[in-house]
Amino acid sequence: MQYVIVGIGGQGILFSSRVLGHIALSRGEGVIGSEVHGMAQRGGSVISHFKMGDHLSPLVKAGDADVLLAFDQNEAVRNLHFLKQGGSAVVNTHDPSFLENPSLGKWLAERKVQVYPVKGYDILKAEMGGRFLFLNVLILGALCGAGVGNVTIEEVREAVKALAPSKFVDDNLKAVDLGYAGTHR
Repeated sequence: MQYVIVGIGGQGILFSSRVLGHIALSRGEGVIGSEVHGMAQRGGSVISHFKMGDHLSPLVKAGDADVLLAFDQNEAVRNLHFLKQGGSAVVNTHDPSFLENPSLGKWLAERKVQVYPVKGYDILKAEMGGRFLFLNVLILGALCGAGVGNVTIEEVREAVKALAPSKFVDDNLKAVDLGYAGTHR
C-alpha cells in the first residue's frame, strides 16, 4: 500500500505517518517512508511518502499512490498526480464546491479516482470546540470510514492510543471516531 499524505505545516502529517507505521509494524509488514518538510514551520506545504509492505524505495512515483490523504484541499489538488488509476483521496474540505470544477471532474473520472470529502474543520468546530490539533487523526478515522487504505478503525485506534501523549488520548480517539462517522461514502 502506497500513501501520499499532504497538508500544511502544523497539521500533524508526520504523526499520521507514525500511526500508519505503527500499524504496519504491528502486522509484521515492512515500512518505508520519506517526508519533505519544505516550509512547514511557516505554514507551507508538507508531504509524506509512506509505503506499507515490500518496497525498496521510500518515494512514491507519480501515478503509483493507492491513497492520497489530504489535510488541506488545495494541497490535495496539487498532489493528485501521485494517485494511480483507481486510487482514492480522502480530503479535508473547507469548500466542497472545489469538486465541481469541470476540468478536475474530468481528470478524476478519466482516472477513476474516488474522492472522499470530509468537512474536518466543521466537524472539529461543532464537536470539539474548534480544536484543530486533532485534524490529523480525524482524517485517519475518515480513511477507515471510506473503506480505503487497508487499515481498520480498530488498528488506528490502537496505534493512536500507543503513540498519542497520555493527556490527549481520549480527545484523539474522539476525533478518530468523528472522522470515521463523517466520511461521505
